[in-house]
Amino acid sequence: MTISGHPGTARAGSDALSMGMGTHSMARETAACPPTPDTERTLMSGTEIVDAWLAEHADDLVQWRRHIHANPELSRAEFTTTEFVSGWLAKAGLTWSVLPGGTGLICDFGPADRPRIALRADMDALPMQEFTGLTFASTVPGVSHACGHDAHTTVLLGAGLALAEAQDTLPVGVRLVFQPAEEVMPGGALDVVAAGGMTGVDRIFALHCDPRLEVGKVGVRTGAITSAADTVELVLDSPGGHTSRPHLTGDLVYAIGTVITGLPGLLSRRVDPRTSTVMVWGAVSAGKAPNAIPQTGMLTGTVRTGDHATWLLLEPLVREIIDGLLAPTGVRYQLNYKRGVPPVVNDPTSALMFENAILGMGEDALADTPQSGGGEDFSWYLEEVPGAMARLGVWSGVGEQLDLHQPTFDIDERALAVGVRTLTNIILQAR
Repeated sequence: MTISGHPGTARAGSDALSMGMGTHSMARETAACPPTPDTERTLMSGTEIVDAWLAEHADDLVQWRRHIHANPELSRAEFTTTEFVSGWLAKAGLTWSVLPGGTGLICDFGPADRPRIALRADMDALPMQEFTGLTFASTVPGVSHACGHDAHTTVLLGAGLALAEAQDTLPVGVRLVFQPAEEVMPGGALDVVAAGGMTGVDRIFALHCDPRLEVGKVGVRTGAITSAADTVELVLDSPGGHTSRPHLTGDLVYAIGTVITGLPGLLSRRVDPRTSTVMVWGAVSAGKAPNAIPQTGMLTGTVRTGDHATWLLLEPLVREIIDGLLAPTGVRYQLNYKRGVPPVVNDPTSALMFENAILGMGEDALADTPQSGGGEDFSWYLEEVPGAMARLGVWSGVGEQLDLHQPTFDIDERALAVGVRTLTNIILQAR
């Protein structure tokens, strides 16, 4: 397969392999005749096979990432990315199933009579113009990989191809999940689940780029690592009137102000603060004239929590508080409460498996990581099976730490090989 995009450099690959990932010498026969490649491979452990794959393909990882980065696709339109991934899986002799929507795919291999572990990557880009100035920057106007999904896809593809070469040594079956539409609520993970993507899976794991964490490190924690994220849209209406006679109508702007301050404040008094629950308004609109009480207005914001049980209670609680706040004002309202995603809650066993996989690269590779207020639809998988998500360090260690969803976001590409090693270690160390 011909790969378009800017070629990777030898330095990028060799640096990645030197970051806490010790290489293993291949076992050699001492017979007079040298072993054939097939015989030689049978003498290698799974770890040695992955090491050899990384030594040969580290630069390919950079090239693949740059190709995907330059050709971003929005949620549920990831047709070219799906074709790119499936082409490389076919080249490795693997079979796959494209999801019913035509984007995203699932690929199984390894022993079928043992537990199966899923590894997931999201593939979609954001509706955001890129301003990195990179030679391989997005070629699609208004669309870019500003959240690192190009890296996620590349890492999973690399891990899958490396593990495919080690199939005879795998202690568990493997399922690769290349998921569409993570960036839209409630998320493409539900598409995967609906298509049977978690059927027969015992655990699932994923990595997410972290621009606050230095390359070579991977952060994991037990418990919530992201937050639930719901959207609140409040539409208000009133007969309107003159600002000199607010007592003759429902003062809509006053009512909006009551909700703006009252809902976040009362939520903080009704919900345990240890759940990291926070309500923040993002947009407000009402009226144009200074001497006219408007007839309509709107508020939109988000409610986030790190506690799964609290997430289930938030919608009825928000409705109760808003009703109490607006009842005395005489202003009518319609509340559109849109549930987003649950929090990603790493179960203890899966978090420990991640920890051991990271430690397999050296003690310095393991990092702690705080809970994020952001949402991630990987959480829907954890409603079906246990699993864990970890954060892959992509900051070079020099210069500004750019945030996700910024038009200038980029990664240190040495993180790609670190990600491959982490995911392959999970499989190779599983028992």
